[in-house]
Amino acid sequence: MVWGDRPHSPAARGTGAGQQEGAPVLVDTFGRTATDLRVSLTDRCNLRCSYCMPPEGLDWLPKPELLTDDEVVRLVGLAVRDLGVTEVRYTGGEPLLRRGLADIVRRTAELEPRPQISLTTNGIGLDRLAAPLAEAGLDRVNVSLDTLDRATFKRLAHRDRFDDVLEGLAAARAAGLEPVKVNAVLMRGVNDHEAVPLLRFCLDRGYRLRFIEQMPLDAQHGWTRSGMVTADEILDRLSEAFALAPDAAHDRGSAPAETFTVDGGPATVGVIGSVTRPFCGACDRVRLTADGQVRNCLFATEESNLRDALRGGADDPELADRWRKAVLRKRAGHGIDDPSFLQPARPMSAIGG
Repeated sequence: MVWGDRPHSPAARGTGAGQQEGAPVLVDTFGRTATDLRVSLTDRCNLRCSYCMPPEGLDWLPKPELLTDDEVVRLVGLAVRDLGVTEVRYTGGEPLLRRGLADIVRRTAELEPRPQISLTTNGIGLDRLAAPLAEAGLDRVNVSLDTLDRATFKRLAHRDRFDDVLEGLAAARAAGLEPVKVNAVLMRGVNDHEAVPLLRFCLDRGYRLRFIEQMPLDAQHGWTRSGMVTADEILDRLSEAFALAPDAAHDRGSAPAETFTVDGGPATVGVIGSVTRPFCGACDRVRLTADGQVRNCLFATEESNLRDALRGGADDPELADRWRKAVLRKRAGHGIDDPSFLQPARPMSAIGG
């Protein structure tokens, strides 16, 4: 899929441009329907991963600007009941830092119709919270782990929390938050030699590994294409040790990861080529930042403010209308290859993955 191609996901079929303005769902002018809501609960994080933020951290959002727990649940409920959202993923920053997380998950699980509920986390604290979150209704987790070397972890994250992540992964599986997915970003000259060990580690423990191309979302704006390990490179390195084949058993649909069976299956590995293999044409995602802004893309330069409307007394129909209009303006693709591309002002930690 190249940037600007028409979408082909099943959710997008049958939705004409003439239906969009009054549609009860989140449809854009390219016919894509947003059913996957990513909700950032905080921009704070207890790691300082070099591809996200500087070692000294960032200026966090003031607490009054953040959505309250009740505001988060109200907007998520609106999206699920009235706007066709079927999956909610809570992100950050680091969402485990949100004190009300378990209650937010519980209230989300009580919505009708019940959405799928997932969490993207660095795993620190998951050893304590996995069981309570599962009991609250969390379905599964994605845990970031870029290296199996303690020294490299400390170099990348500027924190010595390697064991905490491993313990969090084990606790997630024990709590039944499966499939437990592991997200890994490879960086040239840092951990790009660990593709095969990371996959073996996950295969041995029943985790599902997904490699993600490094994206231009660091606060330092230090990303370069030459420093990015591409999807093709990752697959070449894995193929030196494993027999990989496209996973014909599962339709990719709008999923960001291309999946491959490993040594004949059933185990699989995923590769998310956000930069070199963009999947914008089938995107079904919309994002809500921790301060209540709707974003149509990780790389969007525009936002739509739901927080102020909500706090100004807007009722659910007005908020729903604002949300639909925001998604209607979604662009064809992120345009990283376009000469006019500008990295968004917000880094990943302030957007939500």
